[in-house]
Amino acid sequence: MFKKILIANRGEIAVRIINACKELGIKSSAIYSDADITSLHTRLADEAHYIGASPASESYLNKNKILELAKNIGADAIHPGYGFFSENASFIEDVEKSGITFIGPSSNSVKMMGSKTAARTLMTKNGVPVVPGTLEAIKNVEEGIEIAEKIGFPVLLKASAGGGGKGMRKVSNNEEFKSAFEATKREALKSFANDDVYLEKFIEKPKHIEVQIIADKFGNYRHLFERECSIQRRHQKIIEEAPSSFVDEETRTKITSAAIKAAQSCGYFNAGTIEFLMDDNKEFYFLEMNTRIQVEHPVTELISGIDLVREQISIAAGNKISFNQDEIVKKGYAIECRIYAEDSENNFLPSTGKILQYKEPNGPGVRVDSGFASGSEISIYYDPMIAKLICWDSNRGNAISRMKRALNDFQISGITTNIDYLLYILSLESFVDGKYDINFIDNLNTNKDDSKNRTNNSEEIELAASVFLSLIKNNKKVSNRKSNSSKSLSNWWEQNYE
Repeated sequence: MFKKILIANRGEIAVRIINACKELGIKSSAIYSDADITSLHTRLADEAHYIGASPASESYLNKNKILELAKNIGADAIHPGYGFFSENASFIEDVEKSGITFIGPSSNSVKMMGSKTAARTLMTKNGVPVVPGTLEAIKNVEEGIEIAEKIGFPVLLKASAGGGGKGMRKVSNNEEFKSAFEATKREALKSFANDDVYLEKFIEKPKHIEVQIIADKFGNYRHLFERECSIQRRHQKIIEEAPSSFVDEETRTKITSAAIKAAQSCGYFNAGTIEFLMDDNKEFYFLEMNTRIQVEHPVTELISGIDLVREQISIAAGNKISFNQDEIVKKGYAIECRIYAEDSENNFLPSTGKILQYKEPNGPGVRVDSGFASGSEISIYYDPMIAKLICWDSNRGNAISRMKRALNDFQISGITTNIDYLLYILSLESFVDGKYDINFIDNLNTNKDDSKNRTNNSEEIELAASVFLSLIKNNKKVSNRKSNSSKSLSNWWEQNYE
C-alpha cells in the first residue's frame, strides 16, 4: 500500500480523499492556492503545500509544479479527484513516466475515451449502442447539413473533445446550421483547444442514465448499478439518484452489461462511469465515458455499501477488486443534492464571500460531503459548489422526505445558496412521480402539467404550504437564505401556488 498520496485537487473531493487515506493509514498531502490558504482540506490533511496563485492555471492546473512537488515530498501516488487533471491524458502520462502511481485509469484509456468521435467508433465496434450520427469530425457546413438531413432534424452539434455541457448546440433546421456550427467550433477551440465538431441525432425527452463501473489491472470488471442524473441545469447535474426509478430489472441487466463492454473495449481499470441517454421506450445509447470518480459517487456508495475512493486507492496499489459481482446487492434509494453558492432568483449568479455560519444536517441516512466550514471563503476562481447532501432510505419516497428535512436543517449564512430552489424541485409532483427528463429544469417555467398540478392538486398545495411555513418559522436558523428570505419565498409562493 502507498505511504503518501498527493491530492491534486481542492474542496469536498479533496476532503473525501483525505478521509479515505486516514482509514487506510496513508499520509495525505494537500495542495492549496492563495484563495484556499484557510480551506478545510488544508487543515484536515497530514500536510499541506502551497502550489501557486488563485487562478487555477497558476495552481491546480500547473502540471510542472504539481509533479515537482510530488517528487520533492516523496509521494507514492497522486489522486486527481474530479475536474482539473483527472482526465488529462498528457498529465497522466507524465505521472506514469515519473514513476509515481496515478490513482485512476491509464493515459492510453483516457486518450481512447477522451475524443467523443473516437469513443463512438470504439463503442460501435464493440456492440455498444450509440446515438445515430457521425463517427468522425464534420469537415464543413455543407457536409454537416447533408448528414443532418439524412439523420433528420433536430440534431445536436457537439465538440469532439468536449465535456461538462460545453460545446453543444441543438439545431432544428438547415437555416440554423451554419451559425450553430461556427459557434460550436469557436466554443470548442476556446474550451478544449480543439475545434473538431461532430453531429448526432437529438433524442427527444431523454433521461440521463449512467452506470458506475470499476475494474482492476487483472482484467476483473464490476458494475455498481445505475444512477439517474436527468435533473440538470445548463447540462450540469444538480440532483442525482440511485437507482433510477425508471429502469426495470431487464433494462438494468442490459445497460450494465453494455457499460462493462464499454470499459473492456479500452482496457480500462480503476473507477469510471459510462453515461447513456435513454428514451421513453427504454432504448439506451452511449453518450460518453467519464474516466474518473464522479461528483455523484456517494449515491452509489450508499446503495451498494462499497467505498469507491478506498477501492480506487487499493486498485492503484496493485490489488484486485475486493468484491465479486454477485456479492453486491442494491439496498434502498439514495438522493444527492448539490449545494451551490448561487442566487436562483438572479439567473443563478455565483454568490461569493465568507461563510459566517455553517452547520450540517445529521441523523440516520444523512451524509454531507463538503470542503467548507464557518469562516471559509467562496472564491470567484473556482466552482461554487459548497457541499453535497446525500440522503438514503428504504424507498424513494422516504428518501425524498428525508432530503427535504435535511435541506431545511442545513444552516449556511453569509452567502446565498440554492437550497430553496432544491426544495422547490423536490416538491413538484413530476419529480416525486419520477416523470422527468433532461429538459426538466428548462421547462419548469412553462411546464403546463406542473402548473395545472400546482393549481388543482390539493395534496401538492398542502405540501408546498408546509415547506413554505416551515421555512418562515425557522427563518433564523436557515439564514443561508437571503436576509429577506420571507419576502423572496412569498414571491415564489405567489408565482407558483396562487
